Amino acid sequence: MLPAVVLLSGCGLDISGDEDTATQSSVTAEPTVQIAGAAVKGVIQQGLVVANRLIADKDGIYAPQRQAAKPVLTADDGSYEWQLRGKAEGWALVELTADGGTRMICDVVPQCDQAGGAAVAFGQSMPLDSNFSLRGAGDLRMETVNLTPLTHLAVTLAERSGDGLSPVAISNAYTTVETWFGLPAGALRLTPPDLTNLDEMTGVSADAIQVAIANAAFLALVNDNAQWDSISDVLADVSSQVSANGQISVMGDGTNVALADLVSAAALQSSELQNAVDSSVISQRLAVVEHRNVQRFKTIADVNEESNADVADSGDTTDGTTGGDETAGTDSGITTDTSTDTNTDTSTDTSTGSTDEQVAGTTEPDTTTDETVADTGTDTETSEPVTETTPEETAPANTALLSWTAPLTRENGDSLAMGEIAGFEVVYGTSAENLDQSLAIGDASVDELLVDELTEGTWYFAIRTLDTDGNRSRLSEVVYKQI
Repeated sequence: MLPAVVLLSGCGLDISGDEDTATQSSVTAEPTVQIAGAAVKGVIQQGLVVANRLIADKDGIYAPQRQAAKPVLTADDGSYEWQLRGKAEGWALVELTADGGTRMICDVVPQCDQAGGAAVAFGQSMPLDSNFSLRGAGDLRMETVNLTPLTHLAVTLAERSGDGLSPVAISNAYTTVETWFGLPAGALRLTPPDLTNLDEMTGVSADAIQVAIANAAFLALVNDNAQWDSISDVLADVSSQVSANGQISVMGDGTNVALADLVSAAALQSSELQNAVDSSVISQRLAVVEHRNVQRFKTIADVNEESNADVADSGDTTDGTTGGDETAGTDSGITTDTSTDTNTDTSTDTSTGSTDEQVAGTTEPDTTTDETVADTGTDTETSEPVTETTPEETAPANTALLSWTAPLTRENGDSLAMGEIAGFEVVYGTSAENLDQSLAIGDASVDELLVDELTEGTWYFAIRTLDTDGNRSRLSEVVYKQI
């Protein structure tokens, strides 16, 4: 459960007094339900949060009708909490507004620019203007409704539904916004971590970090474009696009915020944050998030260039980003696709670990003839048949085209779903005993990688599987290519 809420006082609002206390005492036998959430863009402190139940009229159109609980203020970590008497039933629209006492932690590296004021350093608090607001919505039975720029866009999109803010419209809108930003399903229900305090959160998943960075991108655009004076300006522009068109401008028109701008800013922040953290576990997860955003940007650009299709409207995505917080802890085989006669057949076992890192010693690969093949994803007793990989075109002489198959089982025999894999890490070097270079791949669906700009000599390669909690499998067997 999130920390206790700081209750609102003053401002002429309905706050519990002696009379209320007496009334509450008389109904102590009635059960209470705690409803909690967090407002993060970065962390928003002392923001006023109001929840209104969404009720359908006689025509089946949902709209906010009455308060679900008394207003509260967000705490220093952005959390808020209500105590509801009776059952928590139905859906609610939750809204945060700002006043002179509201502060937001700058979660953009290295600083947050302010129009007419000094820049605020990363991790320091800054004021919010009175126009700032965030909305979110959800089923009260889930007992959590977070408030972020992305949930704000989802509510705006849901309002376009003919049924108003119905549960179906809200759920569909949340899914659509997740797709726009290349987020895994259900990501908007995750509580975004404080990006300025990641070193203290080694248990946070890559999915949650990706959500937080996607939200930070809205503020990062204020730094990069003189057109936007504040986060409120950026959010208002994107919200107006969604409200009018049900979509965000994909590549931009020179006036409005573009989806590509936001994804690009998220990729840059992922990179910058890697230099701002000390934890190797968190740095690894940030590398995964950076790769996801880079791949999402490429997808947006490619689709826009080839077909002029509106990615934000259709929700199509081809980057295969997957989510999930389960431990993968398995390893994958890797092969090199070469133009020489040196070809390799490798087979590896899967491995599951409870620690943050597992690295097992590698064995020399078996050398075969003609074709490079790999078998991975095996359990501890049987092996999948080896499969051949035939290149469709010849790679440049100073490159190595690596291919692998994602593991299907853990070492203990349990099945392993694609959603439990965050990505892979390819390590390589000029010695099988010293693989001192690495490339992170934050996409479980990727099964090939072209490593270029290799110098003359023999290069050795291996791969390990990454999970969303930062665990790493042991390395696969080593394969090699002569350049």
